[in-house]
Amino acid sequence: MVKSCWNPSAEGDSGGRVDGLLWCKDLGQHMYGEFSMAVIQANSMLEDQSQIESGPLSSTTSGPSGTFFGVYDGHGGTEASRYVNDNLFSNLKSFASEHQEISADVLRKAFSTTEENFLSLVRKQWLVKPHMASVGSCCLIGIICNGLLYIANAGDSRVVLGRSGRGTKQAKAMQLSVEHNASIDTVREELRSLHPNDPHIVVRKHRVWRVKGLIQISRSIGDAYLKKAEFNKEPLLPKFRLPEPFQKPILSAEPSVLVHKLHPDDQFLIFASDGLWEHISNQEAVKIVQTSPRNGIARRLIKAALKEAAKKREMRYSDLRKIDRGVRRHFHDDITVVVVFIDPSLINGGSSSYFPLSIKGGRFAAGAGVP
Repeated sequence: MVKSCWNPSAEGDSGGRVDGLLWCKDLGQHMYGEFSMAVIQANSMLEDQSQIESGPLSSTTSGPSGTFFGVYDGHGGTEASRYVNDNLFSNLKSFASEHQEISADVLRKAFSTTEENFLSLVRKQWLVKPHMASVGSCCLIGIICNGLLYIANAGDSRVVLGRSGRGTKQAKAMQLSVEHNASIDTVREELRSLHPNDPHIVVRKHRVWRVKGLIQISRSIGDAYLKKAEFNKEPLLPKFRLPEPFQKPILSAEPSVLVHKLHPDDQFLIFASDGLWEHISNQEAVKIVQTSPRNGIARRLIKAALKEAAKKREMRYSDLRKIDRGVRRHFHDDITVVVVFIDPSLINGGSSSYFPLSIKGGRFAAGAGVP
């Protein structure tokens, strides 16, 4: 993890670097500051996807500009997270063009259209690729535009804000996203209120709460088998089929949306899939970012999580590093981290040497070797 994974080159370079199971971009520039980005693979196929788009946020020259961040944590396969990575931003740009602005409504429409189009793809490929009905993705996005931060989340990825503490040197961690995981009391209460006639809407199995005993999250893109009854049958694998028919969707693609006015004390944002937050608390992550050099900070957060994962299994970090993908999943999940630094002078319209940016994280075929 010591050597840099990004070599500054020609202006406009948006590529990352691969080091075994690690993909990273140690430092780059977006419209309102700098960012650091990293992905570590644990599954046989990388199910996490991510992206940063900085520049025009609509398809018209008169539309809004800003920076878009996305973290997509797939499950059951790679198809849903890859689809979201390839289509959600373009859907958002279409609605931003139509409305000539970024708004909570635009974000919700982008989620809804991405969901509808993916389910349509599942339907078209049902007889050839029935497993597509059991593939889904958590979806967390953030947009900085006109001094505002927009957050939309479906699933259990998380964004945490690091804000300067008044009268103290330590930055305060503020969680900005609402998560949808059955381990959370309010999520179970929501599911029970939406499905009052289903006593098994949430089931505790092996000390973990799951929706219908199958999945931990209550909102996602995809997971057609728990949204459309037409997929609750053969040729879908028996382990995904419910014994009783259902009349309305069990899971939802509706995101929780927050609009936050950026404050001069807002220093940075940490977007990450739940693989990070399983091992590091919000405040621990903020402390690491605040007290470390910016260059490579996303990698440092991943390394801190891996050290905790090793400690929990009573093994050395150096031994965990030797474990290859696939087997790795028994020790930790795929982890995606995007750290976004915010320059208040740029938020308020200051000049910048910024250039348009489009980068997608983790697009690599990883072999042996780790950070």
